[in-house]
Amino acid sequence: MTTRLETFEDAVKRSTASTVRTTPAEVSRTVSDLLTGPAVGAALPFDDVSLEDVPVTFDPTREQLLEAATGVTGATLGIAAYGTVVLRSTAGVDELAALFPERHVVVVRERDVVDDMATAFDELAPIFEDEAADAILATGPSATADMGALVHGVHGPREVHVVIVETDAPADDETAVGEANDAVSETTTDDEATEPEEGD
Repeated sequence: MTTRLETFEDAVKRSTASTVRTTPAEVSRTVSDLLTGPAVGAALPFDDVSLEDVPVTFDPTREQLLEAATGVTGATLGIAAYGTVVLRSTAGVDELAALFPERHVVVVRERDVVDDMATAFDELAPIFEDEAADAILATGPSATADMGALVHGVHGPREVHVVIVETDAPADDETAVGEANDAVSETTTDDEATEPEEGD
């Protein structure tokens, strides 16, 4: 039987992005191996994974953003059915680091991968309701067919690499997903486990 994580990985690869699994202890090395310098990034939306040893400029200037070849961000959620990652849209650098550079390296915890869009909306609802926050749902590299043939990298990154941090907690641990949401919204919510639903 295919696991939720395997479903997510397969969907990411179908979007022409790549995936790699790592551990909290090895995440810095894994991300570093995916970088093309110069690299800029935003602080991860969770406390148990650190990128402090990665050669990334956090809180970059406008010039550093324009010169960057790689942007590194964290994803609040991953959506298995679509290979989609949910990124914070904040007044900081999160959105810019995800969209400006040609290569986007996004870090998501295994326990923050949910089954489908309906479950993701249930998890994000408290943030939207309490904080009037925004989020970006990104699936693979930027792609457009405005000029006829499909072209990548016009309105966003040309390459996307998803780094999955494996954890000891089971993938169905909704409380762990809630912790990631709390880090974004800075509020405390009670998360309830839900039965998988079909997404749109």
